[in-house]
Amino acid sequence: MTGLLANDSEQIDRRTSRSICDAVGERLQQSLRPEPRLPTHLEQLLNELKRRERESH
Repeated sequence: MTGLLANDSEQIDRRTSRSICDAVGERLQQSLRPEPRLPTHLEQLLNELKRRERESH
């Protein structure tokens, strides 16, 4: 990493660095966002389905 910093032709300005950090942060927030909960009615139906499957085995 030190070799990259020593070479001035590979350095970027603060504004570009900030833009890159912001873009990476936005993408991480999108990909790490928790799964939305199902509506209560659908959750109840899924629970009923699971219950019936357990009873049939």
